[in-house]
Amino acid sequence: MSTGHTVRGPLTNREISVRKLPVFISVATVAVLALSGCSGSPSAESTSAATALTCTDSGKSSDAVKVTGKADAEPTVKFTSPLTAKTTERTEVTKGKGAAVKNGEAVEIAYTAYNASTGAKLNGGGYGKAAGLTVTVAKTASIIPGILKGIACSNVGSRVAVVVPPADAFGTKGNTDLKVAATDNIIFVIDVKGKVATRANGKDQKPQDGFPAVTLAKDGTPTVKVPKAEAPAELKTEVLKKGTGGVVADGATVTVQYSGVIWGTGKVFDQSWGKGGPATFATSNVVPGFAQGLIGQTVGSQVVIVIPPALGYGTTGNTTAGITGTDTLVFVVDILASA
Repeated sequence: MSTGHTVRGPLTNREISVRKLPVFISVATVAVLALSGCSGSPSAESTSAATALTCTDSGKSSDAVKVTGKADAEPTVKFTSPLTAKTTERTEVTKGKGAAVKNGEAVEIAYTAYNASTGAKLNGGGYGKAAGLTVTVAKTASIIPGILKGIACSNVGSRVAVVVPPADAFGTKGNTDLKVAATDNIIFVIDVKGKVATRANGKDQKPQDGFPAVTLAKDGTPTVKVPKAEAPAELKTEVLKKGTGGVVADGATVTVQYSGVIWGTGKVFDQSWGKGGPATFATSNVVPGFAQGLIGQTVGSQVVIVIPPALGYGTTGNTTAGITGTDTLVFVVDILASA
């Protein structure tokens, strides 16, 4: 699978955000939600604060998508192809009775996707008890814009039909893996299953000796005070809040809030706080120490991960982030979702 635009997350040797490759998918779903076409280092846009979304209107094309079926179960979708729209159109099939989704909030969705030009079903998932995909409702460079436009202004429990032109989907390159041409529109039928917590909500645990001290602002943003002692030579993990959610598996896609600092200076070099909402990425696409610190933890937990250079950026460090080859890294991570 090739993904294109980037997602914030724990850094690799080449990038200033905690990620190796851009990933915004659930292992239970497929890569249709991740943009296709480019690779490499993130753009400035990908690490900047996300922008608020406005409501998307319905149109003739989205109204032409007929959707039936029970809520939170895969729907029956009928339309006449080819179906096109000049701009993204959104029709509310069912208005949910839950709370309205606000900009910057993270929500869990189920979806089914079709090629509007050929009528072919692309993929989907997340219905019923299956883990859905966690999406932060804000303009970012990490996920198909048409998905975000479809979710904005919805309520929990809503089902929407969205017709997405290439500009808000896979762009001028299309997606060869999914057999989507550069001129193809995409149809998404999306169920908004619920909101995802924006901070860890687990039970407070007693801090361990020798770890950095963590204090939290009212909104949950952590401040980290690093000990003056020498950094540990091995990976260390501390649980500050113990959640009762599912266990993070090896290779899982997680949604987190995180802050990363350098042990020697206490300087923050990367964080999701203040950037429009939580970050989502796969544990297979982050530096080894970050992944090892998350795997086996439970959703709802807040953990401190102390990462030695060998499990972080190695001897080369990361000059863009101000990290040397001998720097030990400290991450405070709120685990919000895992799939």
